[in-house]
Amino acid sequence: MAERVLVTGAAGFVGRALPAPLAALGFEVHGVGRGDTPPGSPARWHRANLLDEGDARALLRDLRPAVLVHCAWYVAHGKFWTAPENAQWVEASEALAAAFAEAGGRRFLGIGSCAEYADAAPGDGAPWPETRPIAPATPYGQAKAELHARLARRGLPFAWARLFHLFGEGEHPDRLVPFVARALAAGREAACASGRPVRDFASTRFIGQALAALAASGVEGAVNVASGEGRRIADVVTLLGEAAARPGLVALGRLPDRPGEVPFMVADTGRLRREVGFAAPAEVEADLRRLVAAVARDP
Repeated sequence: MAERVLVTGAAGFVGRALPAPLAALGFEVHGVGRGDTPPGSPARWHRANLLDEGDARALLRDLRPAVLVHCAWYVAHGKFWTAPENAQWVEASEALAAAFAEAGGRRFLGIGSCAEYADAAPGDGAPWPETRPIAPATPYGQAKAELHARLARRGLPFAWARLFHLFGEGEHPDRLVPFVARALAAGREAACASGRPVRDFASTRFIGQALAALAASGVEGAVNVASGEGRRIADVVTLLGEAAARPGLVALGRLPDRPGEVPFMVADTGRLRREVGFAAPAEVEADLRRLVAAVARDP
């Protein structure tokens, strides 16, 4: 019989990328959210308010999943970095993990962030390993780090996926990649900052496959889930312009750089590749081109 997995936030930006690869690995996939199931999702859908402990406990008691992938969080664009909802989700997520264990769950996969890591550390300029100091600079990063620490103290078998810089289906239109792609599709100038910082970009398609592999593995603790490849933001934006056949509309340096921008944020993905066994190519350029083509069809 197939093992049952529950994905929280399964209609969200990250969560919607999980059901298909989990199903491909042989899981019986269930998703939970407050709204309707995303079109084409293979997940069996449930509605629940996970901030209501009673609602969450009832769902887990009835469903009894063996594996839980917890993607749900407060992620309103431009607000989540400092939102008070981060503290609410720490409490709700710890309660969810406890209820999951009580219902007989065997493996919890939490979604963390590169925002948990210290902005500056010895050896900067090299990929960031999971052993990098934890010193988050934002309430969002602090909340993720606090939840990770609480789960570790509970002793529940769990893995913690630290994500880096994502793009893909369902992304807020004001984020970098969709903003540039939509401007180009409309024939407008895409005004950007200098683009000098180096980041670790990956599509949610790739991240969904990596998270599914991590969920199916026995690896515990923090694991960087990312491409492991550094690209200047300017190079990503330039590629978008070339893919749209409108490179002249990309206006790098038109906007000021953000004060205190971290110059280099790239993941060391050694654990993901060696221990989880996930070594699929990230295909970042191909996924960016596919996104540009999709936006051109439906701007």
